[in-house]
Amino acid sequence: MRAGVRLRSILPATLVLALISSACNQADEIRKQALADSQAVTFASSDGVELAGRVFGPDDATAGVVLAHMLPTDQSSWFDFADRVGDLGYRVLTFDFRGYCPGGDAGCSQGTKQVSAIWQDVQGAVDYLEGQGVRRIGLVGASMGGTASLVVGSRADKAIRAVVTLSAPASIDGLVAGPDVLVATTAAKLFIAGNGDGVAARSAQTFYEQGAPPKRVEILTTADHGTDLLEGNQGEIARNLIIGWLGQYVPLI
Repeated sequence: MRAGVRLRSILPATLVLALISSACNQADEIRKQALADSQAVTFASSDGVELAGRVFGPDDATAGVVLAHMLPTDQSSWFDFADRVGDLGYRVLTFDFRGYCPGGDAGCSQGTKQVSAIWQDVQGAVDYLEGQGVRRIGLVGASMGGTASLVVGSRADKAIRAVVTLSAPASIDGLVAGPDVLVATTAAKLFIAGNGDGVAARSAQTFYEQGAPPKRVEILTTADHGTDLLEGNQGEIARNLIIGWLGQYVPLI
């Protein structure tokens, strides 16, 4: 009898470990494929700092996407999603903000970390894609990367057709996306945040109220922040929202 009780107590734990192992192996395979599908590049920010990045998708794409990471992560937080978007036909660029040097496949950008200046890194990413023949660009940024993307979107580059933010704050360490930025950003704007991430949810709603159309706000039922939104309980919804927005406003042809 006691042996039977022991068996029942062991089996669920064994099953849990097997499921965890399977999920980890699947995640490793997805990451390996993403790296195999991409190549490392370097480019300059608009003020001359050398940045490390990776490009995904076809070389001859005329539609592209810049993915800007959040604090304290690096460009690798985007790799899996970047590969998925690249498979759709976009030229996708991930990169490390200035001063971020995770090393290995995640690269190493030069300079010193300075949040107030990172919009110039996003601008450099846009310039790089335009130099590669990309004519229609979507900016997708997580947290501080979203704030920086809005600042760049306000600078009247006609190639920028869409800006998507994930949990972006209105202000962080001297980087500000105020009402003037939202009004000047004529690209189609999608603001995503989780309802359990209070500050981010309020900022998303404020951005929506201040911005000119086309615009949309989506508050998801999660506490996940930034790129974590892509992997959590609302991950598939968040990914589809972004891909749908890009498809509508940054057409492949």
